[in-house]
Amino acid sequence: MQHVEAGAEQSTRARVARLILEHGPIAAAALGERLGLTPAAVRRHLDALLTDGMIEPRTARTRVQRGRGRPARMFAITDAGRSAFEHAYDDLAGSALRFLAQRQGEDAVGDFARSQMAALVERLAPAMREVPADQRVRVLAEALSAEGYAASASKPRVGGEQLCQHHCPVSHVAAAFPQLCEAETEAFAELLGTPVQRLATIAHGDGVCTTHVSPPQLSEAMNRNKSKESGR
Repeated sequence: MQHVEAGAEQSTRARVARLILEHGPIAAAALGERLGLTPAAVRRHLDALLTDGMIEPRTARTRVQRGRGRPARMFAITDAGRSAFEHAYDDLAGSALRFLAQRQGEDAVGDFARSQMAALVERLAPAMREVPADQRVRVLAEALSAEGYAASASKPRVGGEQLCQHHCPVSHVAAAFPQLCEAETEAFAELLGTPVQRLATIAHGDGVCTTHVSPPQLSEAMNRNKSKESGR
């Protein structure tokens, strides 16, 4: 019986945290109204989430009679709280891919990964075609940052460029399914129009996902050679 009660308590607490994630900053009274909880129950869950570092208090001002204002305590999700939800999504995605692999085989996972990346390519390709070749890595980094990858571009001494992703929303899933990283690398090559090579990945324990991008001149030379060979 105690185990059932504890499970129900955790379930309700997760609902409180999710509501704060989706609608925060939000006041305790609003949480109670949306979830049908008593003020005492809301305070109990909020105190536990505060102790765990999942949420943090904020102060807002609300208007009351005669134009006076009083501070209202609001609650917002923290980075730790947001990460906890990301891990939950990772678990669901990982389970879905394992199910797909068991039912349809490993090739099906690769097909799924490429279909996901195809959507990214379709979305970015028109803009990338308008960008000069020597600016494409920078523009791709900016586009990836907008997608949540915290990406940057740099030019190492050895030639070519490096595309670095300092955050990977699917790193836990990619650790079990490298097809996700492989499909992403293929998409980068298509968008940049030049060969690329993955040097490091967060999924494999590296601090940053690093991709070496060959100089555009290399791609042009390869295309010329292919044309010559096909004309023989």
